[in-house]
Amino acid sequence: MHEFFARMIDAFRPAEGPPPRSLLAFFRWCLSGAWPGLTVAAIASALGGIADVVSAVMLGWVVDAVISTPVDRIWADQGGLILGFVAFFLLIRPAIFGLSTASSSVIIGPNILPLVLSRLHRWTMGHAVTFFDNDFAGRIAQKQMQTARAVTDVATEFVNVVAFALASVIGSAAFLVSVDGWGALALIVWLGSYLLLIRFFLPRIRSRSASRASARAMVTGQVVDTITNIKTVKLFAHAEHEDRAALGAMAGFRERALDFGRVSTWFRLSLMTIAGALPVILVGGSILLWRQGLATAGDITAAGAIAMRLAQMTGWVSMALMGVWGSIGEVEDGMQTLAPPHALTDASDAISLGRVRGGIDFDHVDFAYGRDKGGIRDLDLHIAPGEKLGIVGASGAGKSTMVSLLLRLYDVDRGAIRVDGHDVRAVTQESLRRNIAMVTQETAMFNRSARENILYGRPDASEEDIVAAAQAAEAHDFILTLRDHMGRTGYDAHLGERGVKLSGGQRQRIALARALLKNAPILVLDEATSALDSEVEAQVQDALHRAMQGKTVLAIAHRLSTIAELDRIVVLEAGRIVEQGTHAELLALNGTYARYWNRQSGGFLGTEDDDETAEAAE
Repeated sequence: MHEFFARMIDAFRPAEGPPPRSLLAFFRWCLSGAWPGLTVAAIASALGGIADVVSAVMLGWVVDAVISTPVDRIWADQGGLILGFVAFFLLIRPAIFGLSTASSSVIIGPNILPLVLSRLHRWTMGHAVTFFDNDFAGRIAQKQMQTARAVTDVATEFVNVVAFALASVIGSAAFLVSVDGWGALALIVWLGSYLLLIRFFLPRIRSRSASRASARAMVTGQVVDTITNIKTVKLFAHAEHEDRAALGAMAGFRERALDFGRVSTWFRLSLMTIAGALPVILVGGSILLWRQGLATAGDITAAGAIAMRLAQMTGWVSMALMGVWGSIGEVEDGMQTLAPPHALTDASDAISLGRVRGGIDFDHVDFAYGRDKGGIRDLDLHIAPGEKLGIVGASGAGKSTMVSLLLRLYDVDRGAIRVDGHDVRAVTQESLRRNIAMVTQETAMFNRSARENILYGRPDASEEDIVAAAQAAEAHDFILTLRDHMGRTGYDAHLGERGVKLSGGQRQRIALARALLKNAPILVLDEATSALDSEVEAQVQDALHRAMQGKTVLAIAHRLSTIAELDRIVVLEAGRIVEQGTHAELLALNGTYARYWNRQSGGFLGTEDDDETAEAAE
């Protein structure tokens, strides 16, 4: 039975299309495919509500039977009723509530949250890098979990509370009509007053809940940002500054939480007052009807039981609805953050690239990060398949921008970039990036094992391939010495968040191993050996020269000695190519490249302009 219920909702079914920006449509998108399971759970919950009414009615029948039947005739005249009463309370009612609990805890609980979270995560992953550059990583993660949990809470409460309450109210009204229409009318009037009160308070709860959720996410974002950069905080002795920033975010959350608490208190007080009126109305009305001979003692008992149950349920429902509307506010807040359309998408007719030969063309490309200056200007460059190209220029000259555009992390403002003749905008982003391996100066490591970090280059690689790539990158020996806090060693040892447990040189060697394992036809090296000491760099350079064979290579370097032997070198200034040729040809020109070469101290190129990546983030 449990397995049957568990399979009613596919917890990882992809959503169809992008998330809508209106609330009801967003809920439909989140829950699409789950409606059959939710319907079964709602029916089971409604049966529980009806069972509560039947319990009160049967109690009234038993009271009337006991009063109207002589003691010595109870079993003879009312045996069937008594057995039915016992069977209902010992068998039928427990079975109904067991079914309701199972449907909630097995159909909804384990399935809805992963269903919604997986959809939100997939959509978030599809955003362009600018989406992540403009927000806190912790805040985005918090919004995903917060929104998925809030959608789950709304679905759960509607099934467990709303369906149950509606069935109870409808069943109660039906019983009261059978006694006297005035009782049903009184219930309807009371219910109308109850709904008006809810209508007044819930929008206010919803808006304050959204504000509270936004403030909570800001606290998370601030704290995660501080912890992520904890070494910088300590090096600059800014613990007090970060504490003030965190306390400021927490104070904002406290104010929003107090706003929510005030309206919640008034809501609860008002509802408890109106709930107290219901037993007075129904029991008092039943007594008046009894005095007039229009109701029995059993009717009074049943009406009293129903009134008390509805009054108790009013508090339960009010708290549940307050939670629902609070969750709706959180969903709205998360929707605004996570559901904007993707800024950079595949064309509807985009093709999937197979393995390319590696020819690259920049055809009069302009790009300026949406500004009037910066980026690159009229970049016109042909790179033949298998050519090894060095890219030189001061910081801010456009080197990293050039590579980012090749990877289609941004779209060009004018012109086109082609790989093997295919405009990168006309192919799928995934297939384009599968053809490019990249090693950067700022290496990215996952808090996973060394093996998993290397396998990221090619997930289906064998253990022998992993070790061979690590050996080629001069990483194998130090990996064997790794040990993490859980006692895992070697390739199984975890590297810490962003590879914090490794030195800069070790991180770059694992990143090199990952790129070597990927074995893509285009290799991009962005200061790939900058964190290595001279001895290790010499060893890795040999490995890189072997890895370059048969590949198109774009190598960015400030240390010009690392690219002097490449087939061609281009020199960028202010986003334009000012010189190109071999190392010897550029020295003979006695121009910008020669000036850089002669000016180097310790083999590094000076920096004259602001960093282009910092400009892009502004």
